[in-house]
Amino acid sequence: MPPRPIRLPSLDALLAFEAVARAGSFEAAADELALTASAVAKRVAGLEERLDQPLFLRQPARGLTLTPAGHEYLPQVRQALALLQAMPLHQRNPAVRERLRVSSTPTFARQLLVPALPGFTAAHPQVELELTLSVPLLAEGDAGADVEIRHGAVPEDLSAAQVLLHDRLTPLAAPALLARHAPLTQPADLLSLPLLRTPLQPWSPWLRAAGLADAAEPDEGPRFVDLGLTLAAALAGQGVALARLSLARHELADGRLVQPFPLTVPAERAYGLVCHRPSPAAEAFAGWLQAHCRAVEAENSSAAP
Repeated sequence: MPPRPIRLPSLDALLAFEAVARAGSFEAAADELALTASAVAKRVAGLEERLDQPLFLRQPARGLTLTPAGHEYLPQVRQALALLQAMPLHQRNPAVRERLRVSSTPTFARQLLVPALPGFTAAHPQVELELTLSVPLLAEGDAGADVEIRHGAVPEDLSAAQVLLHDRLTPLAAPALLARHAPLTQPADLLSLPLLRTPLQPWSPWLRAAGLADAAEPDEGPRFVDLGLTLAAALAGQGVALARLSLARHELADGRLVQPFPLTVPAERAYGLVCHRPSPAAEAFAGWLQAHCRAVEAENSSAAP
């Protein structure tokens, strides 16, 4: 004689039966399984039809109670479900993390980006951000970066839509340096102090705005090929830096640097965001960074003397 066919029930039916037996009603099991009570009842009824015997007694006064067959069947079903749930392939994988490689100029990363990163991580825990540094003057970036924070001219290196900060420049100095010299009463008095120099930011825009167009660019002292190094030299009292308010806002707030004159001029070069590999993570980072930079601009405007 041919072998008797095996009458395997569906897994959904077994899950419904186990949930109803444990919860005591179709309604309670439906809440657990995110189904309707009628859907759970149909699954249990289909299971009973396949087994050709009732598993529950449906009594209006007492609700649902297991039949003897149901009592015998329940531990077998639970054992089978436990075996299925224990299989590694059936276990839910952890949330997939999306990796995002961001290349940034050093000073922007240290002064603006890194201090604010906990906010991005908290808002986007699924993004694994990797931060690398570039060298702006040498145009040495990270070829593998998904997103690049670039310091460049608009529109040659950046489009208007890519600009992150509309920054302003002003002389900044350490209190100790100013204490060693006569009080500064007018912008021309700055010329008696050592002016720090960097090819990334000439003094000429601010000098012109201050009525000192004939003043020459400083040609003595170290030449810093990094805006962060220029700030570090100013903090050490080595000279006056023509600095971006956005990069020095923490040092200004705690008094380590002071602004001798309220005059500021727009920066001719801007920080911008360039996306090389679009993705949901890149879009999330861009939106967060743009909002952060807008907040920094508003903070600088409110703090302006």
